Amino acid sequence: MTSTTTPTSISDVQTLPQLLAYRVGQTPQGEAYRAYDPAHQSWKSLSWAQAAQRIATWAQALISLQLPAAARIAILLPNGLNAMCADQATLATGCVPVPLHAIDNPGSIAYILADCEASMLFVSHVEQWEKIQAVGTPFPALRAVVITDEGASLTAIPASGDGPAVGSLAQWLAGAAHAGSAPVPKVPEADDLAAIVYTSGTTGKPKGVMLTHHNVISDVKAVLERIAPTVEDVFLSFLPLSHTFERTGGYYLPIAAGSCVAYARSVPQLAEDLKTVRPTVLVSVPRIYERIHAKLLEKLSPTPWKMQLYEAAQNKGWARFCAAQGLPTPTPDASSQAAGWMAALPWPVLQALVAKPLLAQFGGRVRVAVSGGAPLSPTIAKCFLGLGLPLVQGYGMTETAPVVSVNSLEDNDPACVGKALPGVDVRIGDNRELQVRGPIVMKGYWKRPEDTAKILSADGWLGTGDQAEIVNGRIYIKGRIKEIIVTSTGEKIPPGDLELALLADPLLEQAFVVGENRPFIACVAVLKRDEWQRLAGDLGLSTQDADSLNHPSVHRAVLARIEKNTASFARYAVPRTVHLTLTPWTIENTFMTPTLKLKRNNLMAHFAEAIEGMYQKPGGR
Repeated sequence: MTSTTTPTSISDVQTLPQLLAYRVGQTPQGEAYRAYDPAHQSWKSLSWAQAAQRIATWAQALISLQLPAAARIAILLPNGLNAMCADQATLATGCVPVPLHAIDNPGSIAYILADCEASMLFVSHVEQWEKIQAVGTPFPALRAVVITDEGASLTAIPASGDGPAVGSLAQWLAGAAHAGSAPVPKVPEADDLAAIVYTSGTTGKPKGVMLTHHNVISDVKAVLERIAPTVEDVFLSFLPLSHTFERTGGYYLPIAAGSCVAYARSVPQLAEDLKTVRPTVLVSVPRIYERIHAKLLEKLSPTPWKMQLYEAAQNKGWARFCAAQGLPTPTPDASSQAAGWMAALPWPVLQALVAKPLLAQFGGRVRVAVSGGAPLSPTIAKCFLGLGLPLVQGYGMTETAPVVSVNSLEDNDPACVGKALPGVDVRIGDNRELQVRGPIVMKGYWKRPEDTAKILSADGWLGTGDQAEIVNGRIYIKGRIKEIIVTSTGEKIPPGDLELALLADPLLEQAFVVGENRPFIACVAVLKRDEWQRLAGDLGLSTQDADSLNHPSVHRAVLARIEKNTASFARYAVPRTVHLTLTPWTIENTFMTPTLKLKRNNLMAHFAEAIEGMYQKPGGR
């Protein structure tokens, strides 16, 4: 049985409600959350005691609905205070949160609501609920829908008739006054579910990963030991809370440490929020670092001397980083020659002219930046680590709550994903697959015992689906087992690594490589519009003419740039032909998952004719 007393030590915490109670007991007046208030155009703070009070009001309203024990509560809200309160109130009442991605498509959301048999849904706008309803999926278990938008004025809860009661957040919270007569729900125990998190489903229907309180708390404690945030730290939270990486690393971890979480207003406003909030800890996916890097190159490339100065600073800083970490001394590459005479400038000069202005873009006081959720390209690692951003790469998956391993600031090799966390066992299985065992491993997939048995052995080893090597405890990910492209000549190419290398070019917004059972690798790419205009201008072509994208000179120029960025790859891995488009791949057009991974099957089907055409070209050009 889980104790109902408030723990006084983190080691005694066994459930997520206990984690919050522990934090409130330790630092009640410490700053817990910071969010932007549009009405007053200023940032407002909540202490831990105030946050707990707000959560208690939500929990009382939840109790008044008298939902079944362990009811699933779907949370379709953007990252922020409402999402946090909905999650904590759900956990406090022994219910199970089902976090949904706020920009997922209605069909996917409808499938999840039906699959998990959700009793309740929190959603931002009534329009979102109407789109979900329009899919036509029946939701027999759904009792209530709460619209959090302050402008919502709807039918009060409860309502009679078919379908769930729909009401505004204000109306729902007002119902908390009637919760006195409702029975107090059972306090969750360590082995109870703390979430059902649906995986992205790159090749099929999403699966619900069942994570227990024991899974999540074990992961939080282990990450706390490796990253060690403090009560002085400020996190800037911008990844969706439907992403397990953000839930553990950017939400539950700060509760354990007593750190403040500031909620970014939006990704487009992230650059401004970084400078205003000035975070000390960043939890991000590589895509954010890639965007900042692309904008940096875009700004520098028109001015050759600025580009040379950047190359000189990056190379010198990278050599200093490698020396400090005991990594092999980097050999000079093309960028070293490109730096010219500026390579001779001393580090303090380069630091003042290049590194400090870049770090100022992050607020100027980041103590640790964690990258996870997808592989970090060597280009991005070299740039940011060379210029002084303390960036550490980690590895995990939804099924492991999610963090399996992460580098530390003192032992940081960006080519690997660090050593396994304390209490986590790793090994290499058949086909070089990385396998994981320990308290962080999921209970299984919701209502899918056959799928669970395929990935989780009877003795607790979870197959990650990733190929890896373990050298001196460090884990080196080599690629996805299922995503390895095998050409008709028998060559094996991991598409993820190749696509990462291609995206180092500011011209390419997105890239997708193909070649299974084909004689060579080909590439479908989305071009950035402003960079495309620049290239077309250089080649004397009109961007208004749709045929310009298919002009031989454009393809030659793009392939030359691809060749430059894939210089470290075997010749057979370098794409020999391209198909170009200006239409981005998004969640809405079903080419991306909610965690921004490519839906390869959908892309293959959509571009089938273009792919066939690429292989009909003489010589693959």
